[in-house]
Amino acid sequence: MIRPILLVAIGGALGSVLRYMTSAFFKKYSFSAFPMGTFIANIVGCLLIGILIGSLDKSGNENYSLKWLLITGFCGGYTTFSTFSLEKLRLFQQGNYSFALFYLFGSIFLGLLAVCLGLFLVK
Repeated sequence: MIRPILLVAIGGALGSVLRYMTSAFFKKYSFSAFPMGTFIANIVGCLLIGILIGSLDKSGNENYSLKWLLITGFCGGYTTFSTFSLEKLRLFQQGNYSFALFYLFGSIFLGLLAVCLGLFLVK
C-alpha cells in the first residue's frame, strides 16, 4: 500500500511544480486577462494523459507503478482536467452516453456553482 502512495506523491509533486511553472511563465509573458497558463496546462495535460494511456494500452503493459507515477500522480498534479477528459471519453466509448453527458455538463455547471457558493460562504 505504501508504494502506490509514494509513487502518486512523487508524480503529483512533479506535476504540481510544472503546473506552477507553466502558470508563472504565461503570467509573466501574457498581456491579457485570459488564463493562458491554466488553459495550456489543461490542454497539455489532456494530450499527455492520452499519450500515456494510449502507449500503455497499445503495449499491453499493465505496469501499475507507471500508471500511479505518471497518470494518477504527474497528470493529476499537473491538471485534473486531463483525468476528467479521459473519464468522459471512456464513458462515451463504452456507450454510456447519458452518464457521459451528465458528467460533462454536470461537472461544468456544478463546478461553477460550487465555486460561486464557496465564494459566497466566505464573504
